[in-house]
Amino acid sequence: MRGPYAIPRARAWSSLLAVGLLMGLLVPAAAPARVEVHRADSGRRVITNENDVQRARRLAPRLVEPPSEEVVDLIDRHALAERLDPVLVRALVQVESGYNPAALSNKGAMGLMQLMPETARDLAVGRPFEPEENVRGGTTYLRSLLDRFGRVELALAAYNAGPSAVAQYGGIPPFPETVEYVRRVLSLWRGDAAPAVDPLPAPPVHWRRDGPRIHLTNVQ
Repeated sequence: MRGPYAIPRARAWSSLLAVGLLMGLLVPAAAPARVEVHRADSGRRVITNENDVQRARRLAPRLVEPPSEEVVDLIDRHALAERLDPVLVRALVQVESGYNPAALSNKGAMGLMQLMPETARDLAVGRPFEPEENVRGGTTYLRSLLDRFGRVELALAAYNAGPSAVAQYGGIPPFPETVEYVRRVLSLWRGDAAPAVDPLPAPPVHWRRDGPRIHLTNVQ
């Protein structure tokens, strides 16, 4: 039996709906990814996407922990297969994408290690946004640049500006973006304020085996 102050069912549901809509307006939603649209040099429209967490990782002044153990294992495995220090690869991934596997730059670079379309094709990376393929291709490419130029800072410059630019200038090209890129990756890798142009070779790498895992340490 309904009392004298009972609210009709239809009116009750409409009241609840109104309250729900009001709360939706008052409670802030989770931060979405930043989506920006750019026009590439070719005229192709490029959409970049990055949420606040990924942006914070990418711009962090110190090396951050990868977002999952799976990503750590992925980087370790491919870095070691290419005779690279996994910490160097982590530093590069952090600067390139902030560990965003869906990252797409305004120049069209894709995925965790930001492979350009032509580089991905050359490396037989058919799915550049798939982490396994992307890191396999990116570490293979970085290894080839190290073999060609012989020094970490030159390989990083070539990764950013292209090997032809490094060959043309006989060193790190005088592009502000590339100079800052090299400085940041070296700084994250070595844990210091490394200069952009470092005349020293890469620090030696020592390793120890812990079960199936191999741990590498840079020694200055």
